[in-house]
Amino acid sequence: MRFSSLLSLLSEVSDATPRHLGEDPDLSGAQALDAAGPTQLSFLEEGHALTAALAASGAAAVLIPARGEDAAVLQQQATERNLAWVALHNPRLGFAEALEALYPRSRPEPGVHPTAVVHATARLGSNVHLGAHVVVGAGSSVGDGCILHPSVVLYEDVILEPDCELHAQAVLHPGSRLGRACVVHSGAVIGSEGFGFVPTAAGWRKMPQTGLVVLEDGVEVGCGSTLDRPSVGETRIGAGTKIDNLVHIGHGVITGRGCALAAQVGIAGGARLGQGVILAGQVGVANRAVIGDRAIASSKSGIHGEVAAGEVVSGYPAIPNRLWLRCSAVFNKLPEMARTLRQLKAAGEGGTAAVSREPAQ
Repeated sequence: MRFSSLLSLLSEVSDATPRHLGEDPDLSGAQALDAAGPTQLSFLEEGHALTAALAASGAAAVLIPARGEDAAVLQQQATERNLAWVALHNPRLGFAEALEALYPRSRPEPGVHPTAVVHATARLGSNVHLGAHVVVGAGSSVGDGCILHPSVVLYEDVILEPDCELHAQAVLHPGSRLGRACVVHSGAVIGSEGFGFVPTAAGWRKMPQTGLVVLEDGVEVGCGSTLDRPSVGETRIGAGTKIDNLVHIGHGVITGRGCALAAQVGIAGGARLGQGVILAGQVGVANRAVIGDRAIASSKSGIHGEVAAGEVVSGYPAIPNRLWLRCSAVFNKLPEMARTLRQLKAAGEGGTAAVSREPAQ
């Protein structure tokens, strides 16, 4: 694809967008800046040492930041090298759009594989694809344009709205509800029974888990993640939320729209997340914790209570990030501080002993 043709597919590019076509290279693909070759596209973001990085790159075309103190220098540098470039306010977004154009996603042909098992009461929409060994249970519904890759299992009473994609060996338990254009990756389990047991003198009594798991439109669930259904009510994931691999979401959890949950996050039952919450890798959220809109928890944080809207927290238990940074700076000094404290204590005890030995006046 010619660079000039690619520009027409980028949402930020208009007639007024600064650019230089160079020799309008025919792009064969894209690559990171330090690995890109003479027929590949790459991009730069605001940061350090951009001019050196661009000088060392072998890319044929680059997406350059439109703002920042180095923007004009980068444009001049690329022009002098006769590289094709365009200046964007969000080069990373432009690169994502370029990847979609350079590597168009193949879509399997509509149809039902001969080995698929579809219950007589299940409903299939138009243009659906069911791969080998797919199982669709009683009363389940697969919306128009859905893709179910090999060995996907839908239990009874599962509803998929149009354009969902379920990758190999994803499992949806009874009562799972997926909105439009949801994606569930391989090995993920939606709607499995929540961890509900009642202690009795005779041991643990199982609490039936009769609720639903609802994924609103555009939710994506990563490989090996699990979302549990509650005893009653719903576990609900807000529209546009993105869930990484190996995330566990307990029964009755509610998230707002547009949240991002990184790998190995664990959220205990009944927790509430607001809109646009970001939880970095291995964050733990306690039972019934409440996290406000647009709050951020850094990696390995442990949230036990309430986090205010817009707050950034770190540590275990989680505290405001600025305070955590100050505490972290002190941590390495604790051995020295302890040694000083012992010396002061010893000196104080020695002084007290000397005073006690003095004769009374």
